[in-house]
Amino acid sequence: MIKINKGKRFQQAVDAVEEFLRKAKGKDQASSHNSTEEKNRRNSSEERGKQSAGEEKRKAGLSEGKLKKATGEGKKRVSSVSSDRGSKSPLKRAQDQSPRKRGRPPKDEKDLTIPESSTVKKVMTGTVAGFKWPPSVGEPVKDSDPHFHHFLLSQTEKPAVCYQAITKKLKVCEEETGSTSIQAADSTAVNGSITPTDKKIGFLGLGLMGSGIVSNLLKMGHTVTVWNRTAEKCDLFIQEGARLGRTPAEVVSTCDITFACVSDPKAAKDVLGPSGVLQGIRPGKCYVDMSTVDADTVTELAQVIVSRGGRFLEAPVSGNQQLSNDGMLVILAAGDRGLYEDCSSCFQAMGKTSFFLGEVGNAAKMMLIVNMVQGSFMATIAEGLTLAQVTGQSQQTLLDILNQGQLASIFLDQKCQNILQGNFKPDFYLKYIQKDLRLAIALGDSVNHPTPMAAAANEVYKRAKALDQSDNDMSAVYRAYIH
Repeated sequence: MIKINKGKRFQQAVDAVEEFLRKAKGKDQASSHNSTEEKNRRNSSEERGKQSAGEEKRKAGLSEGKLKKATGEGKKRVSSVSSDRGSKSPLKRAQDQSPRKRGRPPKDEKDLTIPESSTVKKVMTGTVAGFKWPPSVGEPVKDSDPHFHHFLLSQTEKPAVCYQAITKKLKVCEEETGSTSIQAADSTAVNGSITPTDKKIGFLGLGLMGSGIVSNLLKMGHTVTVWNRTAEKCDLFIQEGARLGRTPAEVVSTCDITFACVSDPKAAKDVLGPSGVLQGIRPGKCYVDMSTVDADTVTELAQVIVSRGGRFLEAPVSGNQQLSNDGMLVILAAGDRGLYEDCSSCFQAMGKTSFFLGEVGNAAKMMLIVNMVQGSFMATIAEGLTLAQVTGQSQQTLLDILNQGQLASIFLDQKCQNILQGNFKPDFYLKYIQKDLRLAIALGDSVNHPTPMAAAANEVYKRAKALDQSDNDMSAVYRAYIH
């Protein structure tokens, strides 16, 4: 194994193994050397004891002289063997000690087996057997939720960034360029389950994403008060144990942390208005906006919340209705770091991973970029399937080929299946992915960065909207190519 081609943690592990083996080998050599000298001394004593007391003086002196000479040669041989051991491998020593030529095995040793060295036995049955390696970054930590990870991102003095994974008992630094590290922090998960926060939770907006989020918060034991513009959507969650808030202001005033997940920038601002969030905000109240909006909108929200003494966190989510129902969303957070940590059990209930991205606005930008990539990819899938159809190729075969290649993914398979079955029940509304593409293009414009692929995809979604596909799944963009 060439260490230079491996990661730093791999190299450190190999170095630790080699250092352990060097120490074990040194101990084995020392014990072997001592046992050889002891054997020689014991043999010498026995030989002297066998000498007859009645022998002639000359014979006795001659025997004594021979014994000293033999003992001296024995010591020289021991010293020579010890030095050889320090400079040659066991295989090389065996070859050097053999008078036979290389490549010519003895006639009577066809089934020769190499005995296991004492060093190997000691290593395998001794310290190594009981040695416990420290957990790696991706390894689940005992007494924490094995399915959930936090990542904290903060700017350092260098231009690179710092990711910190929150897991309670793990602290591992991973440095590739000298500026990136992964560290452990707190987790509230216990034995794979979640210890819910004792704070009262409010939730505004029970759409495709919000419904799954609230359901998982209730399942994990959180105290939740809900509000939705269409009040009938609250009934199911009240049956599951949620409390009803008549207005956003009531929810915020009665809860410690209030989450909001609404459709677009306009809705995110409207929920703050008359009888809205601002009316209930006072010092110490916490507000978390999970809507996918632009950075300017979320910055404006943060300013008005903080001006009233509240604490603000943006936390848009990446995923779809199914992932929301399964509690497998990815949360992108930015803003009040302490509030992010206070939301730990909530994020674990609703998602598999959360990222803290620093100051307000960063999460909104990252979310738009993620959805820009996803929306563009969906348009490309639809384009490929229609091209296969018009050129006489099997769409199913195309999907089978894609599923066997590097593009294989759950997203690819599900969206292609939607198209092949003509089932466009919304899992992620087409109108919302088009909205995100539009906002991502505007983000590129604000920094004079070209987004030609997103712009082309956006035009296709606009065509699909003109064909009344807005309230269908994003995969209905396929219909823009066949009409």
